[in-house]
Amino acid sequence: MNGTANSAGRPLSAVTAARWRTFARTEAGSAALLLAAVAAALIWANVDLHSYETLWDTHFSLRLGRYGLSLNLHEWINSGLMALFFLVVGLEARREFDMGELRDRRWVVLSLIAGLSSMVVPVVIYLGFNAGRDSVHGWGTAMSTDTAVALGILALFGTRLPASLRAFMLSISVVDDLVALVVIAVFYSAEIHLTALFVAIGVLLLIVGLRVLGIRGGGACALLSVVVWVALLESGVDPVVTGLAVGALVIAYPPPRGDLERASGLFRLFREQPTAELQRSAVQGLTSAISPNERLEQRFLPWVSFVIVPLFALANAGIPLGARELADAFTSPITLGILCGSVIGKTVGIVGSMAAARAATRGRLRPNVGWGAVTAGGAVAGAAFTVSLLIASLAFTGKDLNEARIGILATLPCAYAAGWVVSGVIGLLPAARRARALLGTSEPLTDLAVAVDPRHDRVRGPDKAPVTVVEYGDFECTYCGQAEPVVRELLADFGDVRYVWRHLPLNDVHPRAQLAAEAAEAAAEQGAFWEMHDLLLAHQDALAVTDLLRYARELGLDEETFRRDLRRHRGARRVAEDVDSADLSDVSGTPTFFINGRRHRGAYDIASLSEAVELARQRALAGTGTGAGGSAKA
Repeated sequence: MNGTANSAGRPLSAVTAARWRTFARTEAGSAALLLAAVAAALIWANVDLHSYETLWDTHFSLRLGRYGLSLNLHEWINSGLMALFFLVVGLEARREFDMGELRDRRWVVLSLIAGLSSMVVPVVIYLGFNAGRDSVHGWGTAMSTDTAVALGILALFGTRLPASLRAFMLSISVVDDLVALVVIAVFYSAEIHLTALFVAIGVLLLIVGLRVLGIRGGGACALLSVVVWVALLESGVDPVVTGLAVGALVIAYPPPRGDLERASGLFRLFREQPTAELQRSAVQGLTSAISPNERLEQRFLPWVSFVIVPLFALANAGIPLGARELADAFTSPITLGILCGSVIGKTVGIVGSMAAARAATRGRLRPNVGWGAVTAGGAVAGAAFTVSLLIASLAFTGKDLNEARIGILATLPCAYAAGWVVSGVIGLLPAARRARALLGTSEPLTDLAVAVDPRHDRVRGPDKAPVTVVEYGDFECTYCGQAEPVVRELLADFGDVRYVWRHLPLNDVHPRAQLAAEAAEAAAEQGAFWEMHDLLLAHQDALAVTDLLRYARELGLDEETFRRDLRRHRGARRVAEDVDSADLSDVSGTPTFFINGRRHRGAYDIASLSEAVELARQRALAGTGTGAGGSAKA
């Protein structure tokens, strides 16, 4: 089964669904905690600046024989713990590349263009404010978007902006973070020691080699990553780049059905013989079925979001904010360069570069969201915090550093306010224009490999519905049974939704699912597929042959014909075709939903499915949906 239940008893669709829901909650929660940490740092520094600075200047050493590292707490956080932050960014980037929007390599090119432009324009604005001054060397503080804060702001906007804007922001932020780390390494690092740098590069290439050879031992990779971090530290290059580099190497993929079947087989062996050896085998089988990318993110994301980033904010945001300091800051070219560069430059860079790319390629390169959403995303991208504070701490000292920090902190409310204004203006547009402004006209990527064919598929609802919901299901799967009333409510609420059932019997865990699917096909031969479908899901604990024959009698079917079709497995070929289509779409568990060809990765309660259907309807209204076909071509 590819489902779980949350604490309220509501079913979730697969491990990936749980990850998406957890990530959504994490963005909003971590953004709130980060702001609380900023407030705490400001209060602390303005009440007792001496104790604040003394704590973070405390040295902490690690020694092994003659060798050791000695850094103050501020450096351990900025260069050590923040490497884990960039590890999570790298993992998310790799997953988008393997499974998300970046599968369309044209979007990779566009993200690169927009990401670079969104950094160049803020730098130009900063240089305009600081030309001819010593502070000009701090240009790097104005160029970076804080990914976590920007995504947190998007989460606060809720449904005012489309969910696809998150992927848009993430793909640009990946370029942003990568370039920012290169800038740190090249322009803001100490004297470079080539021997240590070559050691770091060599060990990183060794990690790449192990990945290419399929050797993915977590312990070995972790140890080698620590070696890279230490070598970069010794070389004079800021070692936070280690996290992004290692995270980007960790592949992502949906759980293969073969691995899941193997895992369930190992669990059955343990159930029959509960020994320590079989327990270890079962745990290893379950673990290996999930991609290492997802396992690592699940392990580190809560720590990064709820501990490391707030701790970083607490260690870096403490600055005196008296009337004189504020007056000096907001007349300072450093503060104004950072604030204007981030808030204005990001929007201009993103919107301008995407418009230019679309014009230059005659529409072949265009964003996956509408221009209104692009503008809102550019405004939100003006939130500079984590990387900007890192660069500021390397580029400035004393009063200049405080002015830089004030400018960086000021970008947070300004970016939120700018995004709120843009989304508010979009909300005033008529429905059709609003949908186009938010969703655009680009054809979205589809995840469903085999198109819906009303002549072949089992379809409920109008033939020319703007929204098509496809479910891969198993009649013995309890989560499919829990989803059935939700689907019924969805069809009742939306009269223009077409629903398609495709078989995916999980024979390794549900021994009666295959026969039940064939029974539904036998009933279809007599024009009663949906009646049998409803009975099977309503009586999932009674799927023996005698039960199936009783259901045929209740439906008034020709029992002898029904019995003969079951005995000869006449429906097996039809079921196998659905299973093959599931494999092509990387479906490994049930229930799995596709809405107009896009895999639904959220919960499948009525609120979540209704929201996804409404978004698909808006895309159809804007002329960007896949329409009645609901998928890519086979």
